[in-house]
Amino acid sequence: MITTTDRPATTTTSIDHDASTDSPATTLLLAMAALPADHPSRAALRDQAIEAWLPLANHLARRYSGRGEPTGDLTQTAALGLIKAVDKFDPSRGVDFAGYAIPTIVGELKRHFRDRTWDIRVPRRLQEMRLAISDANSTLLQTLGRSPTVADIAAHLGLTEEQVLEGLEGARAYNAVSLSTPVGDGERGTELGEMLGDEDAEFALAELRVALGPALATLDEREQKILTLRFYGNQTQSEIADQVGVSQMHVSRLLARALAKLRTQLVDTF
Repeated sequence: MITTTDRPATTTTSIDHDASTDSPATTLLLAMAALPADHPSRAALRDQAIEAWLPLANHLARRYSGRGEPTGDLTQTAALGLIKAVDKFDPSRGVDFAGYAIPTIVGELKRHFRDRTWDIRVPRRLQEMRLAISDANSTLLQTLGRSPTVADIAAHLGLTEEQVLEGLEGARAYNAVSLSTPVGDGERGTELGEMLGDEDAEFALAELRVALGPALATLDEREQKILTLRFYGNQTQSEIADQVGVSQMHVSRLLARALAKLRTQLVDTF
């Protein structure tokens, strides 16, 4: 079973040594690559080569520690990148394994941060820009001896200041605040979610009330009276019939006609 802990000092723990062409780690890798894919010894050599190069993967994983992800997850991700590099490495291309493996492992680590650590999904371009800005900020902090400005970061990355600001804005989605976060103290304390406004249905009603006046004006006097008695006076059709001097059936027809006129006016308005 492959582990992701550093090997003892007696083995190939130095990255520079592992990268040399005559190191045991390189010898194992070249021996594996020289065998056909179905050779019975290839699987064992592959496991030995992966284990011999694990210090490189662990070293790269540690470079990304302190960014909110568990160290164990990072070492496992780096090990996965190492395995991909071992399986795809082709010595005939004239590239040493370290030069091929490092970008592969780093790419795997960056994908881990890009795909798994964002609380709110944002475009991949902004995710990658956040990582670039974070790296640039650390580098410039060392070289400048002060916190870099937006202009410093933009010049370092070859971006415009607007692009850097966009990346910084998108970075806010990296960690979302829980709606259960306490706000305030004591008896006046509450949760963040309780302070967020909801959609107010009264806004739609306000627009309807504004449009209702001109629509009512299109009705004749009797129709307006019947509607007023029915919906503002809460009277029954029989009570309205007694006041208007018509039958209850005629009141029903007048109500239906008046409501149809209003509906037409309001539909045209909205």
